Amino acid sequence: MNTPNTLSVLSCPQCGGELHPDEGQIFIVCPYCGATVFVDKSRTVFHWVLTPTLNGEQAEAALKRWMSGSETVKDLDQKSQIVNRSFRYFPLWYFRWKSDGQERVALEPAAATSVTELAHLSLLAGDLRPYAPSLEGDSEPPSVPLEAGLDWFRQSHAGAKVEEMALVHVPIFEFKYLYRGETYTAVVDAATGSVLANVYPAKAELPYRLVGGVAAVVFLCLASFPVIGGLADHDGGAIAGFLLCSGLGLIAAPILMAWAGWVAARV
Repeated sequence: MNTPNTLSVLSCPQCGGELHPDEGQIFIVCPYCGATVFVDKSRTVFHWVLTPTLNGEQAEAALKRWMSGSETVKDLDQKSQIVNRSFRYFPLWYFRWKSDGQERVALEPAAATSVTELAHLSLLAGDLRPYAPSLEGDSEPPSVPLEAGLDWFRQSHAGAKVEEMALVHVPIFEFKYLYRGETYTAVVDAATGSVLANVYPAKAELPYRLVGGVAAVVFLCLASFPVIGGLADHDGGAIAGFLLCSGLGLIAAPILMAWAGWVAARV
């Protein structure tokens, strides 16, 4: 008979041994096989962790490289100010299934987060290690039930048959930075160095579209000169139009290129 402080008997997902978690206990190490297990509403799943390979300074360097890349506004790495950096293990629901004979993995957040891009991390089974209870102080506990994560998975993968479910804690550095009076959040995956962000100061697309649109109109007009010349004068109109098109094109090309370079240097 179970004591008042003990849940119903559960089974280890690896060896099938009986587990007797205390009330409120969610992280268990199987006494028979040593597997780390997470308990979710009378269900047990494997509990894994991804080992970090970056420290705080290396993660910040990865963030700076991303800020200086092509996705963000020019010189974001120099014009922004990092105001906070924190480290934690963030929980994700891990679902493995087969499609067209190949194993596939999907992730869903197991805790509330403003950076939903975390679900797009790439995890390989070989990179996962059994979760150690000593990490509990740095780990964010899951607040999203497994069933909710499973529902999200089914919505985006209709008909997929899940072969393995697990809880995975991934190491992340979360950065808060200021840019023009606004605070932004970016996450650096401490295992791979990849940067994840939902909202960030992105390059403005309008100036680039304007340059491209004007260039297209200019060269379309120039290309019409031989056609117009040929219609106006069958003997030499097309040749004259071609020469005029070539000459004006040689003049327009460096002007447009200089304009494009000016935009790229300031946007």
